[in-house]
Amino acid sequence: MLTRRFGALAGLAAAAVALGVAEVVAILTGAATSPLVSVGGVVIDSVPAKVKDFAVSVFYTYDKLALTIGTIVILAAFAAAIGILATKREIYGYAGIGVFAVVGIAAALSRHNAPWYAFVPTLLGAAAGAGVLRLLLTREAGYNAPAGQRRSFLRTAGYTLLGAAVVGIAGRWWSTRRGVEADRAAVDLPTVPPNTVAPLPPGADAGLPDLAPFVTPNKDFYQIDTALVVPQLTTEDWRLRIHGRVEKEVTISWDELLKRPMIERYVTLACVSNEVGGNLIGNAKWQGVRVADLLDEARPKAGADQVVSRSIDGFTAGTPTAVLRDGRDAMLAIAMNGEPLPVNHGFPVRMVVPGLYGYVSATKWLVELELTSFADFDAYWIKRGWSAQGPIKTESRIDAPRDGSNPRAGEIVIGGVAWAQHRGISKVEVQVDDGPWQAATLLPVPSIDTWRQWTLKWQATPGRHRLTVRASDNGGETQTDAVAPPDPDGATGWHSIQIEVK
Repeated sequence: MLTRRFGALAGLAAAAVALGVAEVVAILTGAATSPLVSVGGVVIDSVPAKVKDFAVSVFYTYDKLALTIGTIVILAAFAAAIGILATKREIYGYAGIGVFAVVGIAAALSRHNAPWYAFVPTLLGAAAGAGVLRLLLTREAGYNAPAGQRRSFLRTAGYTLLGAAVVGIAGRWWSTRRGVEADRAAVDLPTVPPNTVAPLPPGADAGLPDLAPFVTPNKDFYQIDTALVVPQLTTEDWRLRIHGRVEKEVTISWDELLKRPMIERYVTLACVSNEVGGNLIGNAKWQGVRVADLLDEARPKAGADQVVSRSIDGFTAGTPTAVLRDGRDAMLAIAMNGEPLPVNHGFPVRMVVPGLYGYVSATKWLVELELTSFADFDAYWIKRGWSAQGPIKTESRIDAPRDGSNPRAGEIVIGGVAWAQHRGISKVEVQVDDGPWQAATLLPVPSIDTWRQWTLKWQATPGRHRLTVRASDNGGETQTDAVAPPDPDGATGWHSIQIEVK
């Protein structure tokens, strides 16, 4: 007679094999067709915005990893339950696997641009899981000696679980890297004429310990998006379609894009989910083609006040057409800090628009620009309650000394960054405890589209101190001290830290 414990283990082993086989098959059909990925994608698209905001605030850039782990835990509980039910009647176990298959297939076929064969990984995985469940239940029931029965069953189930986990992880790793990294490594970036490059002025970086460098290394640049797995799009397959309310529809291949005039600019990007004092912001040197030139070629029709940028995975962002044509260096970027875009940051092409939060402008893995109007279409995050426009607010942050640190008494240098993209920073002030506001030294910047480092020398006295910073932009507006959360159009407030001077 099978026990509940052995039944649960059989269910777990069958589920592990189902997922492992599905991940291996997804090497051929694409990582997005994996049941874990497709079901996770449906969850990301379906949960309320407040839940997403909570996930970002708690798990930071690891929110999608947390979702994957959570999905596996829930699936494991479900698998154990159907294994226990199968000890009573074997048909219950197969019915549970059937439910898994139906959910996975429906999710896979519902995804944007899903191929007709998107159901194959889930179907084959479910079949393999059913076979393993049948094997384990039959094997367990066929022994006469209880001790030998338990040892053999545990070995078989344990090896099955371990093998399925290894195969599944290897399949996921391979399916998300198939050919794209090699394609990226083979990209030969076109040379940008010297007169189109905004040089980095001497002294832009103070080089202080703990102060964020003026240029954020690619590996440290924040990553927030809705893609559960990074889309794998080669330069050969890439096409950009400009359509909608235009006089002339335009389609551009990768080779055609590289032949167009390029610019290279330092631009700071910021996520609307960034809390006051947060790190969801970074500055990089971007290379690409001006969006305005492409729109001029397509000739937007009257009333087309929104450009919807669409990712290969279906994500959309709506950007005001006027912003993209007002002379700022909005571009389709192909390079980041002198190298082809990292796959995680949108290879082969992404949007970069100075002055707007990323949720309305910075689409990665870009394949479409559709001219429409704000009255006719709400992009991904707008449907979830966020503001439609998303201009970046004037903000500042203290990086050095660190919050909660214990510097020694004497002269120390307070330092940080301030930003008001496409307006520029004109003044930064620091307050120690309840004392007067003191003007900080502003370091030079290549343009008004980047953040700006600032420093202030302070004679620190022993004891506990509160340091607060505020910034003003070139329009004369000083950031507000009114505290507001990121939802719906960006956090506000002054950044303060506490230190204990020894």
